[in-house]
Order: sequence, then structure tokens, then C-alpha cells
Amino acid sequence: MKQFKLPDLGEGLQEAEIVEWHVQAGDAVDVDQLLVSVETAKAIVDVPSPYAGTIARCFGKPGDLLHVGEPLVGFEGEAEDSGTVVGNLGGASGSSDLAADDFHIGAAPSTRDFQPARAAPAVRALARKLDVDLGRLSGSGPNGLITEQDVRSAGEGPAGFEGTALRSVRRTMAKNMARAHAEVVPVMIVEDADLHAWPADSRDPIIRLARAIARACLAEPALNVAFDGRRLSIQTHDKVDLGVAVDTPDGLFVPVLRDVANREAEDLREGLARLRRDVANRSIPPSELMGATITLSNFGTLFGRYASPVVVPPQVAIVGAGVIRDAVVAWQGEPAVHPILPISLTFDHRAATGGEAARFLKALVEDLERPS
Repeated sequence: MKQFKLPDLGEGLQEAEIVEWHVQAGDAVDVDQLLVSVETAKAIVDVPSPYAGTIARCFGKPGDLLHVGEPLVGFEGEAEDSGTVVGNLGGASGSSDLAADDFHIGAAPSTRDFQPARAAPAVRALARKLDVDLGRLSGSGPNGLITEQDVRSAGEGPAGFEGTALRSVRRTMAKNMARAHAEVVPVMIVEDADLHAWPADSRDPIIRLARAIARACLAEPALNVAFDGRRLSIQTHDKVDLGVAVDTPDGLFVPVLRDVANREAEDLREGLARLRRDVANRSIPPSELMGATITLSNFGTLFGRYASPVVVPPQVAIVGAGVIRDAVVAWQGEPAVHPILPISLTFDHRAATGGEAARFLKALVEDLERPS
């Protein structure tokens, strides 16, 4: 039997969960015929057959988690390594935090530290059997290699604890949030934007927020940079690529609106609508989830006034926008009811000062308060 192994799915994706088999043992298949659908942390991916032949064995069942390089399908015939590549694996060499730019799932960190756990295939199989997350383990073997005993010890678990293992997007989100929390030194500053000068029918702030963030980045470029925490160095960006947090039942995605400072409002609106559709359909390319220089969390479309959203390394800032509400304010010496948009700014104090953050937020609020 010759094996077709789970291929490199591109963009740093190292594992996938089997969703549905489209073939079974004994089936004859042609080149490029669909074998299996798998779910990565980004999307549903259909894996085609690399050549024609007869299926001898399908490795794994729906719900099983496989890693790149593990057997996926066995074909009748002499044994050979028929692993292939689906897409291109991007990434730069070196150990710099700025050298990598992973796709964003729940504010995923762009860091070389975010790598799959080191374990032999037999140990990975044992971990699946015992429902142990290898990403939570520190290997006791050489160079951090996870051993069978490490997995068995973890599989015993705390007495009386029962739960459902996180999968796919939520599993990746949990890892990334923990890593971002461990790396960043976050500080939050808040202010309200008075929107009374806006036209009466203008209550969707997303495009205005995108423009205001872009102009604030021009006014205070220190928050539109990449910070390498390992080498303590800063890389300045020449444009503003805005990550926009999108909430879905599967978890949090952060697609990227490119070059927002140089695009018209309608173009931005159409681009954002397309990104949201692609996220909802789980068809968004990994490249559209990479490369944000600063992020917007428009949680006000759901509920809430202020927040402290998580900063995504190597980014140094994220803007949170709350619910627009009517509030009594002092206006020209008299009380008045105006629409107010609460704004939160979280920044990484390793890379930016309080003064830079305050100037950025001031420029952002002043732009939002303009009539158009």
C-alpha cells in the first residue's frame, strides 16, 4: 500500500480536522477526484487525489484531527511517499517576530513561537485517543519533544473534570489569545466621540471608523508599526491595513481591509461586505486574514460601551468601538442630547508611549466628530 499524506495546506496551517470522506476503501478514483473535506483554522478545504488508483484505506474518521505529514489515504500498490503540497507555505526565515505573519484567528499572534507541538506520529495518535491537546504540553524529551508518558500523564487529567475538547477555529483562538496575553504589555485609554454633526440618517459608523483610524495613523504613526519583542525593534508601515474583527458561530476571524487611507468610502464598504461574506461561508483565503497593521473591534454592533480588546503581536494597537447611545452632554453652555460613540484604545506599552496613544486617540475622535 502506498500512502498519500495530509499535504501542506499553505499559510502555516499545520493541522486539519476531517469533516467528510467522499471515498471509501475499494473505490476507484481518478486524478483530482475529491477525496475528503477537512476543516482547518481558516476554512473548509477539499483535498483532491494526486493520481488515479484504488483506495485501500482511509485514515481517520470525521472529527479526527490530523497533522501535516500524517497518512490520509492508502492506495493499492507499492509503498511510496506521495505527499503533495496544496497552496504555498509562506514565511520568512530567521527567528524575528516580524519575520512571520500568520493568519488571524481571534487576534492570532504573528510570531515564530506559534508552531505545532513536537511529537512523533505514534504519540499524536495516543493524544487523539486520550483526547489530549498537545499544544498544552511541555515535552520532557530531547529539545522539548513530547513523549508517550507526557501524553498519558496529561490524559489522566484533574479528578472529576469532564469537558468537550475545543476544535478548529476555537482551539486556535484559545491558543492565540493566551500567547498574545503573555507577550503584550497592554494599556487602555478611552474617550467618547460626539456624533451630533453627522447626518440624521448616518448611524453605521464602520466606514467612518476605518477612515478615522487611517487618519489617526497619519497623525501619530507610532501606533501603526510592527514591534519585535525578541529583538526590541520597530518596523514602520507605509500604509494602513486594517484588521476588522468579525464574530461568527465558529469563533472570531480578523479579515484585513487593505490600504484604507487611500480608498473611497464605497470601495471600503464593498470590500468589507465581501470579506464578511467570505468569512461566513468559510471560503476566505488565508492571505485575506494576514498582514493587518492595526485592528478594529466594532463590538458595538452587539452590545457594550467600553472594552479592553487584545493587541495582536506584532501589531501594537487595537481600537474598540461600543454602542452608539443618546446621552445628555454640555453643549454651548446648555444640556443637550447627542449621539455618543464610546471608543477604547488598547496599545502595547513596550512599543508606544502614553503620549503617542493619547495623540492617536485625539486625532481619531476629532475625525469622527466631523460632519462627513
